[in-house]
Amino acid sequence: MSASLAVPDCGPDEDLPPGVTRRRTRLSEIVDVSHWDDAACASALQALADADSQLAAFRADVVKRFADVRPDLWDLNPDDPAAKAEGWGSGRTFNGVTEFFTDELASVLGTSRMRADTLANFSLVLREQLIDTWHALAEGRIDEPRAYALVKALGWQAPAVDAEIVAAVDREALQWAVAGEGPYRLRERAAALLLQYDAEASDRRRKAAKKLTDVVVRNPADGFADFVVRMPTEVAAASWDTCDTYARLRKAEGDTRPIGELRALVATDLILRPWDTSREPVTAHLTLFATLPDPPEGSGLQDGRVGNQPITAAHLCELLTQLGFCTAIGLEVPPGGTAEVALTDPGTGALRAVVTPHQLRHLARRGCPEHERTALPCDCPVLDAPPPTDAYRPTAEQNRFIDARDRTCRHPGCQRPARFTDADHVVAFHDGGPTSCDNLCNLCRRHHRLKTHAPGWRYSMTPDGRLSVTTPSGVTRTSAPPGTHHRLRPDDLLHPLETAVPELPAPVVNPADDPPPF
Repeated sequence: MSASLAVPDCGPDEDLPPGVTRRRTRLSEIVDVSHWDDAACASALQALADADSQLAAFRADVVKRFADVRPDLWDLNPDDPAAKAEGWGSGRTFNGVTEFFTDELASVLGTSRMRADTLANFSLVLREQLIDTWHALAEGRIDEPRAYALVKALGWQAPAVDAEIVAAVDREALQWAVAGEGPYRLRERAAALLLQYDAEASDRRRKAAKKLTDVVVRNPADGFADFVVRMPTEVAAASWDTCDTYARLRKAEGDTRPIGELRALVATDLILRPWDTSREPVTAHLTLFATLPDPPEGSGLQDGRVGNQPITAAHLCELLTQLGFCTAIGLEVPPGGTAEVALTDPGTGALRAVVTPHQLRHLARRGCPEHERTALPCDCPVLDAPPPTDAYRPTAEQNRFIDARDRTCRHPGCQRPARFTDADHVVAFHDGGPTSCDNLCNLCRRHHRLKTHAPGWRYSMTPDGRLSVTTPSGVTRTSAPPGTHHRLRPDDLLHPLETAVPELPAPVVNPADDPPPF
């Protein structure tokens, strides 16, 4: 049995008169609030809050059912070399649910796996462990933040804590929530009440929380980002106090910069320790993305535009001229590191070739090997994407090209850097998929395992690198290589299937596709 809450399609845009755009009706066009007084606004906001609570409870119900139809029957045995091969995350999964459930939930909702994991955790705890809280949320007696506070305080206590104890604490804490206790204080009181029933609960929670410690970078914007370290409370307090103390010392010495900026500088110095020459230096890999220039006028090269035309010696000579200023700002190989130039198409932004500065200069000097340098400029290509190989493993040149093109894991929504990914065959090698740049894409270890071992997922890629990933539930998400000038189409965002997806068969995995750990 299948159900749908989707808004019905009103027909193709081609049926509309010129200049008319089809869109959904806005609620503000149905209900005019411009003449409401303050009492009407307050009443409407309370009604919306009540509806939000009911929707949150219903969403939890739907997520719980979604998890029920994604059992772990097809997951690899924990002893299998490929199981949990990522080896980096906390490895948290939900009992009886496939480890890739949150990946599918993220794709369905078009959100990150972290947010999907948070939603799955919230939903399963409410529906399986804190049923009284779910009832209160569904009836609008509490809101989602208060329900979330109780989930954080009481979730996943079993089997260490008896389920009856958790239920008793939930019932008592729920009374505080209904009475209006704020989410932060509610969470503290619920955790303290649990300790009254089970004094060892706090130690168990600390051990569980330790597995979730990490260092992450979030919200990069305007050249700045949040560097977040999750650590024990006392360590965090001591770390902040150290940064603050040194920052205030600099302030006392006359530094006029804001105290927050000084704390950030102190933390940076304490981590990077630029004065410590005894440690291994950090090596850099520099990639300069350069748009291929049009050849000089009068060169005789077609219509003077690069487009998808061959990359000729004239292009490289012009590029060297344009990049001449880069030497002054350090476009040289970093000490102990590497540098490369990624040449992109001016029309589409697609990557055309990757070369080192030395190779670029050499090819420009050498010119076309088929014609004398004194001859008229020719259309002969001197540089292109790496050719296919008959081997299973990509060549070094292919890996370099794929890393520059993809830059991150290409699974939609994943931002894991390319250096932590595998170059994977979109069409499996044992199914006849070539080891070529238009059949290779970078996938992090988790999404590589998902593609290889999770049944029902489908991957396809166009020659220009647009990757489409379809979930077992029939939702398709696409990702394009960064920098490409693809015009976004509505079907790039969501492709729902009109019919139910049949039950998944047991997966058939050919070991030739991916050697261990796959």
